[in-house]
Amino acid sequence: MTSKYIFAAVAVFLSLSLSAQKLSRTEKKIVASVEKNNSDAIGFLEKVVNINSGTLNAKGVQEVGMVFKDAFDDIGFDTRWVDMPAEMGRAGHLLAETSGNKGKKLLLIGHLDTVFEKDSPFQTFEMVNDSIAHAPGGNDMKGGDVIVLYALKALHDNGLLNNAQIIVAFTGDEESTGKPLDISRKDLVEAAKRSDIALGFETSTGFNYATVARRGASGWEVEVEGKRAHSSGIFSENTGAGAIFEMSRILHGFYTDVKGEDLLTFNPGVLLGGTFVNFDEATSKGDAFGKSNVVAQKAIVKGGLRFISEEQKERARAKMREIAANNLPQTSATVSFTDSYPAMKPTEGNMQLLGILNDVSLDLGQGEVLAYDPGRRGAADVSFVAEYVDCLDGLGTMGSGAHTPQETVNLNTIQALTKRTALLIYRLINTN
Repeated sequence: MTSKYIFAAVAVFLSLSLSAQKLSRTEKKIVASVEKNNSDAIGFLEKVVNINSGTLNAKGVQEVGMVFKDAFDDIGFDTRWVDMPAEMGRAGHLLAETSGNKGKKLLLIGHLDTVFEKDSPFQTFEMVNDSIAHAPGGNDMKGGDVIVLYALKALHDNGLLNNAQIIVAFTGDEESTGKPLDISRKDLVEAAKRSDIALGFETSTGFNYATVARRGASGWEVEVEGKRAHSSGIFSENTGAGAIFEMSRILHGFYTDVKGEDLLTFNPGVLLGGTFVNFDEATSKGDAFGKSNVVAQKAIVKGGLRFISEEQKERARAKMREIAANNLPQTSATVSFTDSYPAMKPTEGNMQLLGILNDVSLDLGQGEVLAYDPGRRGAADVSFVAEYVDCLDGLGTMGSGAHTPQETVNLNTIQALTKRTALLIYRLINTN
């Protein structure tokens, strides 16, 4: 067993040995319920992992959703499946809710889809050793969904959900968000507007970290037109610089003049240039034709932009537009942007939530919980609701290799993380 798994096992042991000294009588009962249900939770995880739910496999996503729906029905939640329009090519979302006015109103966020589509060779849950399983989507993020379910089950089993408003929102398209966003994220945003706090259960970065901020994500595209001509005339007044030189100038300008702000990054992901250019948006594939003795008349580049605030995003976009407009002779360029995920800023309310989680973790003997570096986390559904509620994310399972055929989930950590979640929810719904 490697050192990190030994550490995880030690953390679980500490949570068992120290909780009796730190927790109230009710909280001890919650912990005992989590322990009692842990083997069922792992079996449930294996069951849902073995149902393929790649984002584009709408039938599989809904099938996983129905398994969770039945489980939430069993613990007294009102559940519904929200279909997306057929033309969107996405399955929809699962919403489960309890009603009440006690304490904080909570929104618990997960997603049912994975990056592994039906044709992926990586399809099944398989134990590696007594604590680690290879599991497509088990870490990102069906394991987080299971933590939500079994934390709520522990509270339900002890009669502690009465008169509390808790909304569980498991989206079906987090890995490839349906467009337009005002439709695909409408129900999530509406749930946030009825809540005080949102907790996200994306992959945990360890017992000692939680996420108080996430960068937003935006797409960008530059299209350049040049004058097609014999290459012997390039740089002349009549022929100009051509599309590829102009694109090179623009990208260099982005690199030198836009780069530099903390937590702002941008990446050109695909570049095509030549006499003729074709690009298929659906497959993100393309081709180009050109000859060394012909000045290129077309170039395109597509990329992504990551930012920590809307203000930072707009500053970057303004600089990119300015650079693209300062064209070389006989060329023109347009730059366009598409919104994907907004930013989740590190607000005071988010930091206060981190403090509550830290207290829970210390009371469980699991150690201090710190804010994770937002520059090392991708975008997530919690970002869509950060404008409306205080947020905390990264509360899901621990593992490695997410989005790869080597994805693993550490089963030894599920019990401890479920305890942490159950007590966090319990304290929040009993706080005015």
